[in-house]
Amino acid sequence: MKKSSFARPELTWLRAFTFTVFGTSVLVASYFPLYYAQLGFTNSQIGLLYALGPMISLFANLLWSLTSDRYRTIKKILILLLIGQIIMTVVLSMSSTFSVIMISITIFYFFFYPVFPLTDTIAISTAKQYDKSFIMIRIFGSLGYATFAIVIGYVLTSIGSEWTLAVSMVITVAALIFSFFIKDRVSTVAKVDFSGIWSILKQKELLWFFGCVFCLALGLRMNDAFLTISLHDLGATQDLIGWAMLASAMTEVPIFLFLSIYGEKFKELPLLVFASLMFTVRFLLMGMTTSPYGIIGVQMMHGISFGVFYVTAIRMLTRLIPDDYRATGLALFTIMWSSASGLLSGTFGGMLFEYSGRTNFYLVAMAFSALACLGFASRYLYRKPTIQRQDIDLHS
Repeated sequence: MKKSSFARPELTWLRAFTFTVFGTSVLVASYFPLYYAQLGFTNSQIGLLYALGPMISLFANLLWSLTSDRYRTIKKILILLLIGQIIMTVVLSMSSTFSVIMISITIFYFFFYPVFPLTDTIAISTAKQYDKSFIMIRIFGSLGYATFAIVIGYVLTSIGSEWTLAVSMVITVAALIFSFFIKDRVSTVAKVDFSGIWSILKQKELLWFFGCVFCLALGLRMNDAFLTISLHDLGATQDLIGWAMLASAMTEVPIFLFLSIYGEKFKELPLLVFASLMFTVRFLLMGMTTSPYGIIGVQMMHGISFGVFYVTAIRMLTRLIPDDYRATGLALFTIMWSSASGLLSGTFGGMLFEYSGRTNFYLVAMAFSALACLGFASRYLYRKPTIQRQDIDLHS
């Protein structure tokens, strides 16, 4: 009881910090592209600016994680990263040419992307100390994303998209203030064992898994990069775009909770086939709809596509990879799911969207998802893997 009472203020500040930090991700992922469009950039240029983020995250996450380990602090690194974001947002607000913004946003991403894995790290450490569920802390990130999505939409509708960077600074300053009240933790994340990469890549099962993940991620990252542009082209206002972000963010919350409790009752491969099929249907409908309200409806499929896939993929990955190489395997998964796919989808997707149109853009995204679905289905139907069951705690 005493331990629980000590935990309450610390957990409250951490939840508030997590809630606010994910509000900044709404701006970068959803409203920054609209800001670039307002500056007159082409879809190809916007796609390139989007692709810079995953490229920078490849080494920025590792560098700042190593720095956190070296100096045995997470809180101070988070404060430094948030200050860096604020400074670079000021620089971006004073820039209007593509070349200057490309350099500035590259430096901004260097401070932006590492915040999220470090936030998860400090949340995991805190949850373990007080015997709490990590999900019940992390879920405040999803709630923050959903809340800021709708609030920012209405704010920018009222004051104009030219104030996007000013709104970003306000939210980042709020996150910085909260960061002073969270308790510091020593980074406990296992080091990536580069010597184990070859051992992992020799496993055909994992190569197949990463291939399917990469195909699925390409479609999702294409949608992430150009969802707001699609809505804008169809005449959606900023507040309506906020509702589209809210629709996707809120649907993943119940799915995460359900699968964290009951997910072990279902086999991984059928769930992955189902999720990939839902992605396929989702992108087909995205290409067919000609109404921003239709897109909001389609975004409601986010939970049964992304939510089901992500929880199940992490669960399967932890069972396929030996404990000694798990950190390495998770790093490779992140590269496939986020970094490499984001880089390719931003550059290739931008040109495709600009020269082939929105419908063909989403048909290509659908094709990638269908290919992943066939890959998971073929493994399940014809080459069922033998996976040794291990006790996996999805709450930590």
